[in-house]
Amino acid sequence: MHALVFRFRSGLLFYLWGWFILLLVSGCSEEQTDSENLRFPDPGLTLASVEYKSVDDEIFFDATLEALHQSTVASETNARVVEVPFDVNDYVEKGQVIVRFRDTDQKALLSRTQASLSEAEARLVNDRMEYERAEKVFERNVISRAQMDSLTAAYESSKARVKAAEAEVKRANEQVEHTIIRAPFAGMVVERHIQVGETATIGQPLMTGLSLEHLRALVDIPQYHIAALRQHLRARIVLPDGRSIEASEIRIPPTADPESHSFRVLVNLPSEDLGVFPGTLVKVAFARGKTDRLVVPEQALVQRGEVTGLYIVDNNNRVTFRYVRAATRTAEGLISLVSGADAGEKVALDTVQAARVYKEQTPENGSL
Repeated sequence: MHALVFRFRSGLLFYLWGWFILLLVSGCSEEQTDSENLRFPDPGLTLASVEYKSVDDEIFFDATLEALHQSTVASETNARVVEVPFDVNDYVEKGQVIVRFRDTDQKALLSRTQASLSEAEARLVNDRMEYERAEKVFERNVISRAQMDSLTAAYESSKARVKAAEAEVKRANEQVEHTIIRAPFAGMVVERHIQVGETATIGQPLMTGLSLEHLRALVDIPQYHIAALRQHLRARIVLPDGRSIEASEIRIPPTADPESHSFRVLVNLPSEDLGVFPGTLVKVAFARGKTDRLVVPEQALVQRGEVTGLYIVDNNNRVTFRYVRAATRTAEGLISLVSGADAGEKVALDTVQAARVYKEQTPENGSL
């Protein structure tokens, strides 16, 4: 009898417990449905669509930057160094003085040649006047042909002396100019070969520098990629800070390296200071044609440490934060998506404002 009563009570409790669970689940489902169907006020966000677009089909390679212009300035005179205003790793503007020599002897030579030129010019004035007077009276047979020829020769000789003196002055001026060495281009000092107080000789290296405004990327391309790259001949350089720079010129050699079977491709950057230095590791994206990719505007992407996401806005104006897997930035300035979003969904472009709206709608979700 007791066992029968126990089984009846146990069955009744199980039955009641089942109805309780069913009601609880039903209530939660209705509450969730109501929450999902809740329409929020227009958040006033600027939206863009996740969509498929035709973008460049690119292949990426690691590359290293090198200076296109690197040179060593040498001495063009024999003189003692009196000033070297720049040292290794200093930045130098084009035309700035990088070495100055003692110029006493050169300036003394210039003064002597200028004096000789003045003397020759005075002699020329006198001989020209004699020649012109003789020419007038020679027509009236006042002087002989021999006298006229002598005055003509003196006049021509004076002109030759002036030209020779002018050449000497020009050469002396160059000697003075050679005592001041200026930077041939803007860039960094790589090596300094001489110190103040040393005496330089003609041809002696003084300073080595490289240009930061003329850089190129060196890329080793496997042979099986080279045909497509030759066909399109278009690339961009992705700098370490994420900036994308269109290549100004691409040079593909006609032959591959016989040992590595790869092509050493030279990709020139635009002639400007981009804030990067030779030896920097970059990425070079070569175009191989066109392809359809699921993309969003770059400003819609949210980066929070290792988390990448988008603020999705549905038809009920509800803002949610969605984790996505992004690929690379395309040449068109868009972000290619691998997963996490579907075509046709709307994303917020102003991520700061979207985060504020997201917090107001779901304050319990934290600070994403």
